[in-house]
Amino acid sequence: MSTEGMSREEAEEYQKQVVEEKMERDSEFLVKKAERATLRTCLRDKYRLPKSEQDANLMELAGDDIDVPEELLKMVDEDATEEEEKDSILGQIQNLQNMDMDQIKEKASATMVEMKSKAEEKCSVM
Repeated sequence: MSTEGMSREEAEEYQKQVVEEKMERDSEFLVKKAERATLRTCLRDKYRLPKSEQDANLMELAGDDIDVPEELLKMVDEDATEEEEKDSILGQIQNLQNMDMDQIKEKASATMVEMKSKAEEKCSVM
């Protein structure tokens, strides 16, 4: 909107209001970006990926305004707990109990037969 037809005081007030609204929008945008950066950081921690300095800077700029939805944080935490349980020794032992040993033996023997046949093809001594 142009300031034509407004008095000087009205134009200044309008400009002040426009600047305040822009600052508010920019602040909200920064908070949203920081929330996404926080979620990415949680996922990086969960999957043991390298940290992003850009995300760390965004979170630092936003300060205490970051508010990631609780549901998303719960999902990340639950998945992390499951991963930890699977990675533990007890989790590995439980996985062994669930495996079909006959199937594993068949797969291992098929792999050995395949490796032996390939070796015989490549090596005339065998």
